[in-house]
Parts: sequence; structure tokens; C-alpha cells
Amino acid sequence: MSNPEGKRHPKEQRTGPVIRRRDQVQPGTTDQRLLDTDGPSEWVHTDPWRVLRIQSEFIEGFGTLAELPPAISVFGSARTPEDSPEYAAGVAIGKALVEAGFAVITGGGPGAMQAANQGAVEAKGISVGLGIELPFEQGLNQYVDLGLNFRYFFVRKTMFVKYAQGFVVLPGGLGTLDELFEALTLVQTTKVTRFPIVLFGTRYWSGLIDWLRDTVIAQGKASEKDLLLFHVTDDVDEAIALVTKETR
Repeated sequence: MSNPEGKRHPKEQRTGPVIRRRDQVQPGTTDQRLLDTDGPSEWVHTDPWRVLRIQSEFIEGFGTLAELPPAISVFGSARTPEDSPEYAAGVAIGKALVEAGFAVITGGGPGAMQAANQGAVEAKGISVGLGIELPFEQGLNQYVDLGLNFRYFFVRKTMFVKYAQGFVVLPGGLGTLDELFEALTLVQTTKVTRFPIVLFGTRYWSGLIDWLRDTVIAQGKASEKDLLLFHVTDDVDEAIALVTKETR
């Protein structure tokens, strides 16, 4: 590894497999250019070509991950400090998943994602990172042994679900919530079946659960049984038991 300390050039941009530095860095991201409706009308003529790039990301993802053993995706904040109890829990969860016979898939970034990858590596298991092109590019953490960088969020999220048998969700922000609710929606609508979801950290998640029960369900926007789509725990062993029990 040419950069053992994990330091990155201050001006580095990843666009899929391409790395750009210094004056080669381009403004914006691929997702942004796809979704932005403003701008020249030439986009009407170039969008069909973007389908080929999207297709290539699916093919690359499917081809790389198809032979993975059973795996669990672990989500959580990129801002989780390495000296925090949440980081330690992520390491413990990564180790325990490997010991239970599973590969570990994360978003490949720092914080809670790095913690789970670290645990997987320390347990001598398979550590996978699925990165994403962002304006504030973070790159894959040093504990990722099998990594893919995606341009498009929706392709990346497909890989998280397709190649995992369940999710463990550590405390996180908007990206973590996006991944959590995507999974909950897929399970609720039976787009995926037998897909356990475990929220780790009762104190962190209690406010969200209260809102779902006291507001969303109370107003008839969801069903009481939707609270059964996930489990909440503070215990690593229980988290592993819950997320793996339906996958054997």
C-alpha cells in the first residue's frame, strides 16, 4: 500500500474507477449531473448514453459480488469517532458476523463503516466496501479488502440489498436513514423477504421509533405491524442472533 497512513491528496476526486487530482478535478458529481433538470438542452440527447454507464455499474457490481458468501450489510455514520463506544461496537459487530460465518459489507467510508470493516479483517473474514462518488470524497477505508466505487446511489443501494441477507444499522445520519428506510420499504412491500433489520443503540433510535408509533402509525400512515419489521438492541450477541436467525 503506497499510503499506509490512509492520508489522501487534498484535491482528489473519484468518479467511479477514475481518480482525478489537482486541475483534473471536475465540479459536481455524476449523480448531480444526471438529476439536475436545469442546463442546456443537449442533456436530452446525451441521457441515453448515460444508460450505458448505469448498466456498466450494475454489471461490474454483479460480476464482482456474485460469488460472495452469505453477507450482512452494516450501516452507520461516517462521523463516528474512532475512540467512541459506537466505533467499538462496530468493530465487535464486524468480528461477530465473521465468526458467525458471514462476510461484512459496508459503505466503505470512515467512522462506523470503517469499524465494521476493521472487525471483519481482524476476524480474518471478508471485508467489502461499496463506496460512492461525493463532492467531499472520502475514499475507501484501509480495512476494505474488496471495494467498489459507484457513481449512482441507486445502483449502490441495489448491491447492498441484493448481496446481503440482512442489515445491522448503527447510529447514523441522513445517509444511514436513507438506507434504513429503503430496506424497511422493500420488506414492507415484500420486494424482499426474510430480510432481518437490526437497529443497534436503543437510546439513539428511541426517538425515531416513538415518532413512528405515536405520529405515523397513530395517524394511520402505517400499520402497527410495521414496527415488527425491525429489532432494536444494545447487545452485540443479540444483534448477531437477530440478523442471522432468518438467513440460515
